Amino acid sequence: MGYDEAIRRAVEANVPRTMSILDKYPYVTELAKELRKAKEEVIRNLEYYVDKAMKSIQAIGAKAYFARDGDEARRIIGNIVGKGNVIVLGKTMVGSEIGLREYLISIGNEVWETDLGEFLIQLTGDKPTHIVAPALHMTRERAARVIKEKLGIDVKADPSEIAQTARRFLRDKFFKANFGITGANAVAADTGAVLLIENEGNIRFTTVSPPVHIVLTGIDKIVPTLHHAFMEVMVQSAYAGLYPPTYVNLVAGPSTTADVEQTRVSPSHGPREVHVILLDNGRLRASKDDLLWEALLCIRCGRCHFHCPVYRALDGSWGESPYVGPMGVMWTAVVYGIEKAGPHAMLCMHAGTCREACPMKINIPEVIQGIKARYTKLVAKR
Repeated sequence: MGYDEAIRRAVEANVPRTMSILDKYPYVTELAKELRKAKEEVIRNLEYYVDKAMKSIQAIGAKAYFARDGDEARRIIGNIVGKGNVIVLGKTMVGSEIGLREYLISIGNEVWETDLGEFLIQLTGDKPTHIVAPALHMTRERAARVIKEKLGIDVKADPSEIAQTARRFLRDKFFKANFGITGANAVAADTGAVLLIENEGNIRFTTVSPPVHIVLTGIDKIVPTLHHAFMEVMVQSAYAGLYPPTYVNLVAGPSTTADVEQTRVSPSHGPREVHVILLDNGRLRASKDDLLWEALLCIRCGRCHFHCPVYRALDGSWGESPYVGPMGVMWTAVVYGIEKAGPHAMLCMHAGTCREACPMKINIPEVIQGIKARYTKLVAKR
């Protein structure tokens, strides 16, 4: 059984579940409309909100950094972690975007992905095939075989058994880790708070157990207020078909306590340091682009993938990893350029189902059509 069988199983599980969630909780679609307006406000004034977010992050005792590109982001993180450390990673597509895990290993660190899908991807060396479920292409049979081959652990080809095996293996890594690195689902410009949603509990461990927590996220994840940040995690989880999420993590600076005379001091049981790196890597340029700006509205729910005939026909390999599927073609253009996005855009059938499925109502077919046009002009000039 190959990629096509794994993706068929995933589609059959996710699509009806997501439809049921949106039918049961109609307020989510109303939140999505309000969230789009808030994200449009940020995109129109992105430099202002980046500056505001950084000041707010610093005001709550964390350290804020602005990275122009992947090289700068890697350098900042490398300077923080050094070498010879154990590092646990929560799932971060921005980390995949800049090759963070590979870089940290190359400078002499032991690094482990803690999200089950990313953990399996790390063991196989595969590329992520879905923005929410990176190992979507992997059947349970292959996952069990990989664990046996790479870790020497016998496990049944059963999702529950596979998850429990990963839990037992990674638990030791959490307690040994010197650094925990995560992404972010939303960053509130008014408070500097970072919100993360998950179901496994690995992100919660990653943000609290190590003495230093590092957040790496794109500037497109900034929203005006903490109110909007909570909106984003609710909408994202519902449209991903995982509602309510098991955990919503709010990180607002290093751990503190005020239990002695209500005097707030740091650290307490959690991290003594929190570092937040806000990455540009094409996002500022895209915010001023009359075609690509709309891609910045994407909240990474991955719903467009499941409704796209091209993504399903190509077994999840459509787009430049980690940005695959319909949203991935847009994001390939944002962070890697039209040259790389163009060949993927040319495969689009313009069925329009991605636009209908998108919670932000991004006109994905129109954006992809524009990428096609620009790519055609580039090819014609050669």
